Amino acid sequence: MPISPNQGSTAGGTTVTITGTNLGGASAVKFGTKNAAITANTPTSVTVTSPSGTGTVPVTVTTPGGTSNPLQFFYVGAPFKSTLSPVSGVTAGGDTVTITGTGLTTASAVNFGATAATPTVVNDGRLTVTAPAGAAAGPVSVSVTTAGGTNNGFTYTYIDAPTVVSLNPTSGPASGGTVVTVTGTNLSTTTSVDFGGTLAPFSVLSDTSLSVVTPPGTAGAVDVTVTTSGGAATLDDGYTYLAGPGI
Repeated sequence: MPISPNQGSTAGGTTVTITGTNLGGASAVKFGTKNAAITANTPTSVTVTSPSGTGTVPVTVTTPGGTSNPLQFFYVGAPFKSTLSPVSGVTAGGDTVTITGTGLTTASAVNFGATAATPTVVNDGRLTVTAPAGAAAGPVSVSVTTAGGTNNGFTYTYIDAPTVVSLNPTSGPASGGTVVTVTGTNLSTTTSVDFGGTLAPFSVLSDTSLSVVTPPGTAGAVDVTVTTSGGAATLDDGYTYLAGPGI
């Protein structure tokens, strides 16, 4: 006589189906000493809503023909979350997010706002999940759903990818040291700027502009790449290094 599912929240409320034979006319289904509410009954199955409880309890079905052998049902507490890392990522989604805590073994879904993602359970204290795409930049609540219930409390912030529109000036000596203003969008979380693969010191002026000091380079045009928490943007051949004079 199988029982499905065989685990549920300590708060009760889990829909449980018990299958077997001669189950018609079921008058009682007990989870331990507590009665469960019967919601459907046929000769081969009885569906109930589990009562609240803790630990492992025997489940029995009583019909006019007697009481069945017991099956085990496991009560699971609500999950507890302690950390979420990283706490932000690109609006397009795709970043791997790690959640730690307790009671995560039965995690079936992680919601980012209204969007559900399927987690990979590492162990009872850790799971990973791929962040889904966000509807827009900004914070959303993160909740974990397990057999024991749902736990909220974390926030994940979606960040739009940057754009690089222009540089001023667009050229300078190959020795470097030129102060360049980079104009674009979503630049406030900039983590690096490089000229042809060489990192350059920078300061964030606003969400739409950066002040950058060019590193030394080789004469010719190079790509300029700005990397932020929301991704990276490249202006192809955006800056030209000028060769110094020779006599």
